[in-house]
Amino acid sequence: MSVSDLSVLELRALSKSFGGVHAVRDVSFEIGKGEFLAMIGPNGAGKSTCFNMINGQLAPDSGEILCEGRSIAGLAPRDIWRLGVGRTFQVAATFGSMTVIENVQMALISHTRETFRLWRPAASHHRGRALELLAQVGMEEAADRPSRELAYGDVKRVELAIALANDPRLLLMDEPTAGMGAGERHGLIELVKRLVVERGISVLFTEHSMDVVFAFADRIIVLARGRLIADGDAAAIRDNAEVREVYFGTGKTFALSASQGAKA
Repeated sequence: MSVSDLSVLELRALSKSFGGVHAVRDVSFEIGKGEFLAMIGPNGAGKSTCFNMINGQLAPDSGEILCEGRSIAGLAPRDIWRLGVGRTFQVAATFGSMTVIENVQMALISHTRETFRLWRPAASHHRGRALELLAQVGMEEAADRPSRELAYGDVKRVELAIALANDPRLLLMDEPTAGMGAGERHGLIELVKRLVVERGISVLFTEHSMDVVFAFADRIIVLARGRLIADGDAAAIRDNAEVREVYFGTGKTFALSASQGAKA
Protein backbone atom coordinates (compact mmCIF):
# COMPACT_ATOMS: atom_id res chain seq x y z
CA MET A 1 0.00 0.00 0.00
CA SER A 2 1.40 3.42 -0.96
CA VAL A 3 1.89 6.38 1.37
CA SER A 4 -0.95 8.19 -0.44
CA ASP A 5 -3.33 5.34 0.41
CA LEU A 6 -2.52 5.77 4.10
CA SER A 7 -2.34 9.56 4.25
CA VAL A 8 -4.93 12.29 4.56
CA LEU A 9 -2.36 14.86 3.42
CA GLU A 10 0.93 14.40 1.58
CA LEU A 11 3.45 17.04 0.53
CA ARG A 12 6.00 16.05 -2.09
CA ALA A 13 9.08 18.26 -2.64
CA LEU A 14 7.11 21.44 -2.05
CA SER A 15 8.97 24.69 -2.78
CA LYS A 16 8.18 28.40 -2.76
CA SER A 17 10.38 31.45 -3.27
CA PHE A 18 9.76 35.16 -2.97
CA GLY A 19 12.28 36.90 -5.16
CA GLY A 20 15.64 35.54 -4.09
CA VAL A 21 14.34 34.22 -0.77
CA HIS A 22 13.64 30.47 -0.65
CA ALA A 23 10.84 30.35 1.91
CA VAL A 24 10.22 26.60 1.49
CA ARG A 25 12.67 24.17 -0.12
CA ASP A 26 11.73 20.62 -1.16
CA VAL A 27 9.57 19.92 1.89
CA SER A 28 7.99 16.47 1.99
CA PHE A 29 5.89 14.88 4.73
CA GLU A 30 2.55 13.16 5.24
CA ILE A 31 -0.21 13.09 7.84
CA GLY A 32 -2.01 9.87 8.66
CA LYS A 33 -5.70 9.57 9.47
CA GLY A 34 -6.42 10.87 12.96
CA GLU A 35 -2.83 12.03 13.50
CA PHE A 36 -2.08 15.11 15.61
CA LEU A 37 1.01 16.54 13.89
CA ALA A 38 2.91 19.61 15.10
CA MET A 39 5.00 21.73 12.76
CA ILE A 40 7.57 23.80 14.64
CA GLY A 41 10.53 25.99 13.80
CA PRO A 42 11.97 29.42 14.56
CA ASN A 43 10.58 32.58 12.98
CA GLY A 44 11.20 32.57 9.23
CA ALA A 45 11.42 28.79 9.05
CA GLY A 46 8.69 28.55 6.40
CA LYS A 47 5.79 27.31 8.53
CA SER A 48 3.27 29.96 7.46
CA THR A 49 4.27 29.61 3.81
CA CYS A 50 3.65 25.86 4.01
CA PHE A 51 0.28 26.44 5.63
CA ASN A 52 -0.73 29.01 3.04
CA MET A 53 0.16 26.68 0.19
CA ILE A 54 -1.80 23.80 1.71
CA ASN A 55 -4.77 26.10 2.29
CA GLY A 56 -4.67 27.61 -1.22
CA GLN A 57 -3.66 31.13 -0.31
CA LEU A 58 -0.35 30.63 -2.13
CA ALA A 59 0.47 28.53 -5.17
CA PRO A 60 3.67 26.46 -4.89
CA ASP A 61 6.50 27.04 -7.36
CA SER A 62 7.02 23.29 -7.56
CA GLY A 63 6.01 20.09 -5.82
CA GLU A 64 2.71 18.42 -5.05
CA ILE A 65 0.03 18.68 -2.36
CA LEU A 66 -2.25 15.67 -2.18
CA CYS A 67 -5.37 15.47 -0.02
CA GLU A 68 -6.55 11.87 0.18
CA GLY A 69 -4.70 11.27 -3.08
CA ARG A 70 -6.19 14.26 -4.91
CA SER A 71 -3.98 17.15 -6.00
CA ILE A 72 -5.09 20.41 -4.38
CA ALA A 73 -2.10 22.60 -5.27
CA GLY A 74 -3.33 25.87 -6.73
CA LEU A 75 -7.01 25.40 -5.80
CA ALA A 76 -8.81 28.35 -4.24
CA PRO A 77 -9.20 28.28 -0.42
CA ARG A 78 -12.99 27.92 -0.67
CA ASP A 79 -12.63 24.87 -2.92
CA ILE A 80 -10.11 23.28 -0.55
CA TRP A 81 -12.44 24.02 2.39
CA ARG A 82 -15.28 22.28 0.57
CA LEU A 83 -13.07 19.21 0.11
CA GLY A 84 -12.97 18.85 3.89
CA VAL A 85 -9.99 20.93 4.97
CA GLY A 86 -10.75 23.26 7.89
CA ARG A 87 -8.50 26.03 9.20
CA THR A 88 -8.10 28.27 12.22
CA PHE A 89 -5.80 31.30 12.22
CA GLN A 90 -3.14 32.72 14.51
CA VAL A 91 -5.26 35.81 15.17
CA ALA A 92 -8.78 34.55 15.83
CA ALA A 93 -11.53 36.61 14.27
CA THR A 94 -15.30 36.37 14.10
CA PHE A 95 -17.93 38.76 12.78
CA GLY A 96 -18.31 41.03 15.80
CA SER A 97 -21.66 42.41 14.61
CA MET A 98 -23.13 38.89 14.59
CA THR A 99 -24.05 36.69 17.51
CA VAL A 100 -21.94 33.66 18.33
CA ILE A 101 -24.44 31.26 16.79
CA GLU A 102 -24.84 33.37 13.64
CA ASN A 103 -21.10 33.05 13.00
CA VAL A 104 -21.40 29.27 13.08
CA GLN A 105 -24.60 29.32 11.02
CA MET A 106 -22.84 31.28 8.27
CA ALA A 107 -20.15 28.60 8.09
CA LEU A 108 -22.83 25.90 7.83
CA ILE A 109 -24.63 27.87 5.10
CA SER A 110 -21.39 28.07 3.12
CA HIS A 111 -20.72 24.36 3.65
CA THR A 112 -24.14 23.43 2.27
CA ARG A 113 -23.75 25.94 -0.60
CA GLU A 114 -26.85 27.87 0.33
CA THR A 115 -25.16 31.27 0.22
CA PHE A 116 -27.07 32.42 -2.85
CA ARG A 117 -30.32 30.61 -2.02
CA LEU A 118 -31.37 32.36 1.18
CA TRP A 119 -35.10 32.77 0.67
CA ARG A 120 -35.55 32.97 4.44
CA PRO A 121 -33.48 34.81 7.08
CA ALA A 122 -30.00 33.37 7.56
CA ALA A 123 -30.58 33.20 11.33
CA SER A 124 -33.19 30.48 10.78
CA HIS A 125 -30.78 28.14 8.93
CA HIS A 126 -29.07 25.24 10.69
CA ARG A 127 -29.66 26.59 14.20
CA GLY A 128 -29.87 23.13 15.72
CA ARG A 129 -26.60 21.98 14.16
CA ALA A 130 -24.90 25.24 15.14
CA LEU A 131 -25.97 24.74 18.75
CA GLU A 132 -24.53 21.21 18.66
CA LEU A 133 -21.17 22.53 17.48
CA LEU A 134 -21.16 25.25 20.12
CA ALA A 135 -21.99 22.70 22.80
CA GLN A 136 -19.00 20.60 21.72
CA VAL A 137 -16.63 23.54 22.31
CA GLY A 138 -18.33 24.67 25.52
CA MET A 139 -19.94 27.81 24.08
CA GLU A 140 -23.63 26.86 23.82
CA GLU A 141 -24.68 29.20 26.65
CA ALA A 142 -23.11 32.13 24.79
CA ALA A 143 -24.93 31.33 21.53
CA ASP A 144 -27.00 34.53 21.40
CA ARG A 145 -24.33 36.90 22.70
CA PRO A 146 -22.66 39.33 20.26
CA SER A 147 -19.27 37.95 19.31
CA ARG A 148 -17.58 41.26 20.06
CA GLU A 149 -18.34 40.76 23.77
CA LEU A 150 -16.36 37.52 24.07
CA ALA A 151 -13.03 37.09 25.81
CA TYR A 152 -10.22 36.10 23.45
CA GLY A 153 -10.09 32.49 24.64
CA ASP A 154 -13.81 32.13 23.95
CA VAL A 155 -13.36 33.58 20.45
CA LYS A 156 -10.84 30.79 19.84
CA ARG A 157 -13.46 28.23 20.87
CA VAL A 158 -16.04 29.76 18.52
CA GLU A 159 -13.46 29.73 15.73
CA LEU A 160 -13.00 26.01 16.39
CA ALA A 161 -16.75 25.43 16.08
CA ILE A 162 -16.68 27.31 12.76
CA ALA A 163 -13.76 25.18 11.56
CA LEU A 164 -15.71 22.01 12.40
CA ALA A 165 -18.78 23.16 10.47
CA ASN A 166 -17.66 21.56 7.21
CA ASP A 167 -17.04 18.15 8.84
CA PRO A 168 -13.32 18.35 8.04
CA ARG A 169 -11.13 15.33 7.53
CA LEU A 170 -8.09 17.58 7.95
CA LEU A 171 -7.81 20.59 10.25
CA LEU A 172 -5.05 23.18 9.85
CA MET A 173 -4.41 25.22 12.99
CA ASP A 174 -1.98 28.15 12.81
CA GLU A 175 -0.74 29.05 16.31
CA PRO A 176 -4.01 27.95 17.98
CA THR A 177 -2.91 29.10 21.45
CA ALA A 178 -1.30 32.43 20.47
CA GLY A 179 -2.13 35.16 22.98
CA MET A 180 -3.36 32.73 25.63
CA GLY A 181 -2.01 31.97 29.10
CA ALA A 182 -0.62 28.56 30.04
CA GLY A 183 -3.84 27.28 31.60
CA GLU A 184 -5.99 28.52 28.72
CA ARG A 185 -3.77 27.06 26.01
CA HIS A 186 -3.61 23.61 27.60
CA GLY A 187 -7.39 23.67 28.01
CA LEU A 188 -7.93 24.58 24.36
CA ILE A 189 -5.55 21.94 23.00
CA GLU A 190 -7.05 19.29 25.28
CA LEU A 191 -10.45 20.20 23.83
CA VAL A 192 -9.17 20.10 20.25
CA LYS A 193 -7.50 16.74 20.73
CA ARG A 194 -10.58 15.21 22.33
CA LEU A 195 -12.82 16.40 19.48
CA VAL A 196 -10.51 15.29 16.69
CA VAL A 197 -9.93 11.87 18.26
CA GLU A 198 -13.69 11.40 18.54
CA ARG A 199 -14.17 12.37 14.88
CA GLY A 200 -11.04 10.78 13.43
CA ILE A 201 -9.85 14.14 12.12
CA SER A 202 -6.21 14.67 11.17
CA VAL A 203 -4.61 17.87 12.48
CA LEU A 204 -1.58 19.85 11.36
CA PHE A 205 -0.77 22.67 13.77
CA THR A 206 2.01 25.19 14.22
CA GLU A 207 2.89 26.28 17.73
CA HIS A 208 5.58 28.31 19.50
CA SER A 209 4.71 26.97 22.95
CA MET A 210 6.89 23.92 23.39
CA ASP A 211 4.92 22.78 26.44
CA VAL A 212 1.86 22.34 24.21
CA VAL A 213 3.82 20.64 21.42
CA PHE A 214 5.57 18.07 23.60
CA ALA A 215 2.50 17.36 25.71
CA PHE A 216 -0.02 16.80 22.92
CA ALA A 217 1.55 16.11 19.50
CA ASP A 218 1.60 12.53 18.21
CA ARG A 219 4.48 13.49 15.96
CA ILE A 220 6.57 16.61 15.37
CA ILE A 221 8.20 17.97 12.22
CA VAL A 222 10.76 20.77 12.38
CA LEU A 223 11.46 23.37 9.70
CA ALA A 224 14.51 25.62 9.56
CA ARG A 225 15.42 28.02 6.75
CA GLY A 226 12.69 26.52 4.61
CA ARG A 227 13.86 22.93 4.93
CA LEU A 228 12.53 19.97 6.89
CA ILE A 229 15.31 19.02 9.32
CA ALA A 230 13.59 16.56 11.68
CA ASP A 231 10.54 14.31 11.86
CA GLY A 232 9.72 12.12 14.85
CA ASP A 233 8.05 11.73 18.21
CA ALA A 234 8.67 14.05 21.16
CA ALA A 235 11.63 12.08 22.50
CA ALA A 236 13.38 12.00 19.13
CA ILE A 237 12.88 15.72 18.54
CA ARG A 238 13.95 16.65 22.07
CA ASP A 239 17.20 14.75 21.64
CA ASN A 240 17.93 15.92 18.08
CA ALA A 241 21.18 17.93 18.07
CA GLU A 242 20.32 19.89 14.91
CA VAL A 243 16.97 20.94 16.35
CA ARG A 244 18.61 22.10 19.58
CA GLU A 245 21.17 24.05 17.58
CA VAL A 246 18.45 25.76 15.51
CA TYR A 247 16.43 26.77 18.56
CA PHE A 248 19.14 27.59 21.06
CA GLY A 249 22.48 27.71 19.29
CA THR A 250 23.74 25.29 21.97
CA GLY A 251 23.55 21.62 22.83
CA LYS A 252 21.15 22.03 25.72
CA THR A 253 17.90 20.09 25.72
CA PHE A 254 14.36 21.39 25.43
CA ALA A 255 12.62 22.41 28.63
CA LEU A 256 8.95 21.55 28.85
CA SER A 257 7.82 24.26 31.25
CA ALA A 258 5.25 26.76 30.10
CA SER A 259 7.59 29.67 30.71
CA GLN A 260 10.43 28.24 28.65
CA GLY A 261 8.05 26.93 26.03
CA ALA A 262 6.86 30.48 25.41
CA LYS A 263 10.42 31.56 24.68
CA ALA A 264 11.07 28.94 22.02
